[in-house]
Amino acid sequence: MADRPLALIVDTHRLFREAFATLLQSGCGFGSVLETGSLDEALQMLDERKDIAFAAFDLATPGVGNPLSLRSVREVYPDLRLTALAAALRRDDIFLALRAGLHGYVPKTFEPAEIVRAVAQMMGGDVFVPPELVALPLAAEAVGEPGSERRNAQPFRLTPRQLDVLHLIRSGLSNKEIAKSLGLTENTVKVHANALYRALGVRDRSGAMKWAETS
Repeated sequence: MADRPLALIVDTHRLFREAFATLLQSGCGFGSVLETGSLDEALQMLDERKDIAFAAFDLATPGVGNPLSLRSVREVYPDLRLTALAAALRRDDIFLALRAGLHGYVPKTFEPAEIVRAVAQMMGGDVFVPPELVALPLAAEAVGEPGSERRNAQPFRLTPRQLDVLHLIRSGLSNKEIAKSLGLTENTVKVHANALYRALGVRDRSGAMKWAETS
């Protein structure tokens, strides 16, 4: 009998992680589930455990923010089935998840049976999109979400880890040297660096250095 697959849950809420882990094992056939509330710890686990087949990242996890930030995870771990978890259904986030190459977008408000079906669809090779998408408003402003205008008017913000990486890139350090300086794996640094380049609108570390010099 083949070994059952391994999953990873990244969420800051321990009770949700435990409940989701139980559901993945009892309803989705996973043998074991790794849990963490830290993005860096999650990337470390992915680097150390090449047998992780499925990973779910809560968008509220510090350092994640929106689905596009997970594109670098897809690039570094192309065989991983990857989904975003979210507290609510948002049309723009769903489309960002698709643009990022994620395999799904799962609202945490789903019933257990709905989550099981969504995970089964993703593990079967398909992309899961919540069927409620067609009924969602076009943008946050359409429902008058408090603070939406102020939030949308703000410029992008780099995460503390991205700022660390930017500072060390500007100092001329390689990814390997940055990893050693920050106590991370080289693949973890690569994920943060790729997300940094996208946030700055540059293509590579040379572009990031030029951005840092002129900003």
